[in-house]
Amino acid sequence: MSFTLPDLPYPYESLAPYLSKETLEYHHDKHHATYVTNANNLLKDSGLEGKSLEEVVKETHGKNVPLFNNAAQHYNHSEYWKSIKPNGGGKIPGSLEKALVDSFGSVDKAKEDLVQAGVTQFGSGWAWLAVKDGKIIVSKTGNAENPLVQGATPILTVDVWEHTYYIDYRNRRPDYLKAFVDNLVNWEYVEERYAAAIK
Repeated sequence: MSFTLPDLPYPYESLAPYLSKETLEYHHDKHHATYVTNANNLLKDSGLEGKSLEEVVKETHGKNVPLFNNAAQHYNHSEYWKSIKPNGGGKIPGSLEKALVDSFGSVDKAKEDLVQAGVTQFGSGWAWLAVKDGKIIVSKTGNAENPLVQGATPILTVDVWEHTYYIDYRNRRPDYLKAFVDNLVNWEYVEERYAAAIK
């Protein structure tokens, strides 16, 4: 079984003005595509052929760094595309809203902590909402790392590698993160991931 670059779930221009068509073309068609190509090449003769992407990520962590980096980046990007949508942000579905309030005290605090995780992630990496021990947590990871290898289940993925936002925001990562939380999050998808994580 080889990995496949998923199509973007929306037109390239549909996330403007928050993320431009040019950003998505570079990010999806070049960066993400390269991770998929590299992961497929590294998967050959690894003994992990036929495993799911999540299994490959977990089983290569700390053992096969090149394959882990490329497979995890494929996983992270695939989740990132589903975590955002045109006309995103807005109202959070009821069960997820309740869980965020239970875990953080308020939805605003959850959003604030998520933005702060992204702002303070030094260098390249990711910010996440994840489920661990039945509660929603915020975490941040460097490079290709993700909550899967920390015993948690990711439910919202925020890419803070520079190629994600540099064309549109230059060095203003906080502005990108604010736009992400307010205008891009696909809360319905996050709710689906949350429901699956607590089953």
